[in-house]
Amino acid sequence: MADRELITVGWLERISLPDWGIDRLVAKIDTGAKTSAIHAENIEELEGDRIKFEVITSRSSKKKPMVIETDIARKTVVRSSSGKAQTRYVVKTTLCMAGVCRKIEITLSSRKRMSRRMLVGRTTLAGNFIVDASQTHLS
Repeated sequence: MADRELITVGWLERISLPDWGIDRLVAKIDTGAKTSAIHAENIEELEGDRIKFEVITSRSSKKKPMVIETDIARKTVVRSSSGKAQTRYVVKTTLCMAGVCRKIEITLSSRKRMSRRMLVGRTTLAGNFIVDASQTHLS
């Protein structure tokens, strides 16, 4: 990045997914994960390589799920930190963080047991961001 400096982010940051109407979602920044992931439920494959799912942005039962319908980019096999392999759908959307907006790939997964509903992986971070793991909410 000779033309611009990398933006430092912490291990937790607020992000937006404007294509889906999601704003100020607290995401975990995870350089150990290649691909970003979001908590999704009621995933339904539709005709024409499309998919419909509910995005759950909060652990609170008061917050209504957001229904998203979009194109399937591909399917991939993801290996969890425990070594278990799982096939997941991959979709594309725009992510905005620290003033940078870019189209990213994101896997649909169950993050029910996780405290953060979204994980931002290193492919999303590459070229724009550097992570200070001792900090949170720098952007």
